[in-house]
Amino acid sequence: MRIGNEMRMRLRKKTVLGIVALATGVLVLSGCSSSSGSVTSMDVPSFSKKIQEAGVITLDVRTRGEFSQGHIASAINIDVEAETFKNEVSKLDKTKTYAVYCQSGRRSAIATDEMKKLGFEYLFNFSNGMNDWMSQGMGLVVS
Repeated sequence: MRIGNEMRMRLRKKTVLGIVALATGVLVLSGCSSSSGSVTSMDVPSFSKKIQEAGVITLDVRTRGEFSQGHIASAINIDVEAETFKNEVSKLDKTKTYAVYCQSGRRSAIATDEMKKLGFEYLFNFSNGMNDWMSQGMGLVVS
């Protein structure tokens, strides 16, 4: 009788481990399929180089007021904190490459996360934003 109980316990352990492994696999796969792209964080030199590449769209996610006081040349402005952000960004081509920035990197991280969820494929986040850009003497456009 004792051997039967030990075998039942081993079988239960294997069954539980199998269920856990299966559940983990399902979670991993569902997480991978929920977004098609990834986000790469960049510093000033990397971001500066990236925005010069052909076809890269520079996206400033600060407020309209911040944007008008100075922004990176050729950047388009869609305020991540505006109620219309999701709607406006959804109109963009999801297969293009986007280099996203804000003042410090906090809002651009939020924006790239949201864009990733919406299915954007190629996202680059400027980690420290305009604070680093200006401290390193990089150029701005005022409009």
